[in-house]
Amino acid sequence: MADNPLLSISFSIPFDEVRPEHVEPGVRQLVAQANERVETIAADSAPRTFANTMIALEKATENLNHAISVVRHLEAVATSPELRAAWNAVEPETSAFYSKIPLSEGLWKQLQAYAATDEAKSLSGAKLRFLTKTLDSFRRCGAELDAAGKRRLAEIDVELSKWTTKFSENVLDSTNSWELIIADKASLGGLPPSALAAARQSAESKGQAGWRFTLQAPSFTPAITYLDDAGVREKLYRANIARATEAERDNRPIIVRILELRREKATLLGFSDFADFVVHDRMAHTGARAMSFLEDLKARTDPAFARENTALEEFAGRELNPWDISYYAELQRRKLYEFDEEQLRPYFPAQRVVDGMFDIVEKLYGIRVEQRNGVPVWHPDVKYYEVFDHSGSGAGGVNGAPGKADRLLGAFYADWFPRETKRDGAWMDGFISGIETPERFEPHLGCVCGNLTPPVGDKPALLTHREVETIFHEFGHLLHHVLSCVEVKSLAGTSVAWDFVELPSQIMENWCWEREALDMFARHYRTGEAIPGDLFRKLVGARTYRGANMQMRQLGFGFVDLKLHREYDPARDGDVCRYARAILQQFNTAPLPEDYCMIAAFTHLFASPVGYGAGYYSYKWAEVLDADAFTRFRAEGIFSREAGGAFRENILSKGDSADPAELYRRFMGRDPDPNALLTRSGLQ
Repeated sequence: MADNPLLSISFSIPFDEVRPEHVEPGVRQLVAQANERVETIAADSAPRTFANTMIALEKATENLNHAISVVRHLEAVATSPELRAAWNAVEPETSAFYSKIPLSEGLWKQLQAYAATDEAKSLSGAKLRFLTKTLDSFRRCGAELDAAGKRRLAEIDVELSKWTTKFSENVLDSTNSWELIIADKASLGGLPPSALAAARQSAESKGQAGWRFTLQAPSFTPAITYLDDAGVREKLYRANIARATEAERDNRPIIVRILELRREKATLLGFSDFADFVVHDRMAHTGARAMSFLEDLKARTDPAFARENTALEEFAGRELNPWDISYYAELQRRKLYEFDEEQLRPYFPAQRVVDGMFDIVEKLYGIRVEQRNGVPVWHPDVKYYEVFDHSGSGAGGVNGAPGKADRLLGAFYADWFPRETKRDGAWMDGFISGIETPERFEPHLGCVCGNLTPPVGDKPALLTHREVETIFHEFGHLLHHVLSCVEVKSLAGTSVAWDFVELPSQIMENWCWEREALDMFARHYRTGEAIPGDLFRKLVGARTYRGANMQMRQLGFGFVDLKLHREYDPARDGDVCRYARAILQQFNTAPLPEDYCMIAAFTHLFASPVGYGAGYYSYKWAEVLDADAFTRFRAEGIFSREAGGAFRENILSKGDSADPAELYRRFMGRDPDPNALLTRSGLQ
């Protein structure tokens, strides 16, 4: 198809032109092209050089990588039965192709031959790291296996791709299939006006009377938190914990199969379990160290966790059910701090929040963000922005070279509101990773997506404080991508160890708690007034409310993840949901129901061949880093250009061009102090 928009890389991606019928022929043509390039490298008899080996290998799949990122993105944000079918048709083929690259005996010999050259032995910096990591990656992907082992590994990868895609589809379909229509307004007591209006609008959009609730976060979260009617809360809760367990969309056998395949893959490659395989090249290095990290935090958190739970039950005056926890916790918080988070919504109109965030990063990092119209997008809600270097200081310039003020660093799309054709959650993704060498600079292209409270009627989208944090979090990932100044594309941006990748995102959330920062964007959507002083004090005072429970929730997810990937044996341990429920019970305030199966919708773990599988601990690991790193901003000023410049230079610009532990030490001058997180969480 000569006019297939997937066949070439364009910085202005023609999202409005990509059709489901482009996917199969386009991707198959690009797979064939990439395969030919890989085979050419493997058969090349010329002396090995960095250019004809390392760079050639990187470029071999560049067009295919780009097309896959575009199709996968559209399937996540604007899916249709036709697009899903097309993606499902080509995904096994692309997975098989990528899996066979490190299994190519000819290619492995070329890499080894290059590693033995004088040029390779003289490499330094990012080029040396690229060679070292490529050799290690090939070994970890089966380059040294025998022929039978390579065949089996390729089969595993294809099957993993198939089942993880099916897992994700089941979650989306299950979430979208459930709704609760409430006809009697009397059943909606306690629900904030904003959520009530959204529920009414949702019902009207479906041509129904009454108020409609779904399992999408902007609908589910306020309902489970504020509704006085325990019966309605229970219906919502039970539907949520049973997502993707229905007969036609049951993810439980899929989870077991994914775990089996991951375990077999790890064993085939010489690792004791999938956790050791995944964590090998991350900061934790072993599954045992990751588990030890979580166990230490749990031990430090347990006493406060017990106190908080006792206090909540005493406040409620009875033993609580799991659908009561958020409700009574909100009532208790209001009483203790006279604080209702809904009071903050009028001060957080979405566009003002976004614009204020841009002002903050301009102060910190010397960059300028500008919206640009007329660019093809996948939905009318999507906005497009360009990021310019506004500092003239050269922060992050390659090899310390001066930067160029007003140089285009990159661009990104922002898609913040939920749709039924869009998957749940919030995320950042990259479409194009640029490079910077002494000779040239190429800009970056990415996107940030969320499922935030949408506009209702003639009101703008008014967000919760937690949703504001989500915007800042995802934009932190985006900054890591667009501020990258690395001479090797494969090491640019967010292509870093997963227990380091959350540092740039999580540290951004800190500015959502600072008065000086909030005053830049938190303004009443009608009056323009800043958050009143007493309301701000209540917000900050309530920050550590049930801090132990918030910490234990994340630790529980980390525990169940590692135990599933290190210890679970279906023959011995039985039903995977019962196994997971027993682990998670230790981290929950109330007894979990027998049918509790949140892991059936745990897309972080099971919606991609690796994803956060055996790596969910990364959130807490990176939270230690971000809490500690922010102490430098506190000491030097939250808008300190010196601290911001150092963070840009040593963290945001470096990608994976150096060991993350060393990058952290360059910024802080020392290793991280875990006490910073405990202090921020009010646990010491």
